[in-house]
Amino acid sequence: MRVAAIDCGTNSIRLLIADIHDGTFKEVIRRMEVVRLGQGVDKNKAFDPEAIERTLKVTADYARVIASKGVEKFRFCATSATRDASNRHLFIDGVREILGIEVEVIPGAEEAALSFMGGTKELSATDGPFLVVDIGGGSTEFVLGSSQVESAKSVNIGCVRMAERHLSEQPPSADSVASAIVDIDAAIASAAEEVSIRTAKTLICVAGTATTVAAAALGLTEYDRYSIHLARIPAAKVHEVAAMFQSMTRDQIAALGYMHPGRVDVITAGSLVLSRVLHATGATEFVASESDILDGIAWGLAESAH
Repeated sequence: MRVAAIDCGTNSIRLLIADIHDGTFKEVIRRMEVVRLGQGVDKNKAFDPEAIERTLKVTADYARVIASKGVEKFRFCATSATRDASNRHLFIDGVREILGIEVEVIPGAEEAALSFMGGTKELSATDGPFLVVDIGGGSTEFVLGSSQVESAKSVNIGCVRMAERHLSEQPPSADSVASAIVDIDAAIASAAEEVSIRTAKTLICVAGTATTVAAAALGLTEYDRYSIHLARIPAAKVHEVAAMFQSMTRDQIAALGYMHPGRVDVITAGSLVLSRVLHATGATEFVASESDILDGIAWGLAESAH
């Protein structure tokens, strides 16, 4: 069965088209555009009209791709920023007009389950229990489980939200880093009240912040998802990379060969969140996974067809 999944987060909108048959997964197309839909949502609790326009423009492009590829089933899922925006109907109405389907504004618990499914599908059961951490633009999900989710918590410490709240200057001052750490650590501690974050055998980190930190830690000269996928990155290296980003200018970050232009102003915040996650969990390393919520949505579509 050919399925398409669209994941619209706070920072990016992504498309995956895949053929899934009898438990085998073949990727047809994977696209990502940074549209920053969640620009200013933390402060204004509403979408910026320009951000909606940028996102709908890419949605129309994705609609053309889906139409040309013979897709049988598809879902459009939106996460943190759309949950928080008071004027989300403008965005939802726009997507309906373009794609003819409803945007599913998925709750944090479902987001967690989909990330877990995507992140753990290729790992051996003997590596469990797993803690899957999905650092997004608006929120970060902590999901614990072995073969399925046992506990999960979503907290509002995404890379866009932390950058807007604390780290708007590059390089940031020591005081702003310190205030970000207080905020991040408090959110991780609240997650730890519901999810036993120190008991997992394997820490898996998914989404663009984690894979970009992995690219830096691996010393890549350009972004290579095949080198990054399932790479094990030592905790010491994560702290080193986070400190490196904190010391750089915006232009220095932009010049890095593996850096997506849409991550330049949020990677310092994102890498700090990841560094604090490793600190709080006590993990000695993390597994970087290129398979995440998008893959989880696709698997879920195929499984619901049976």
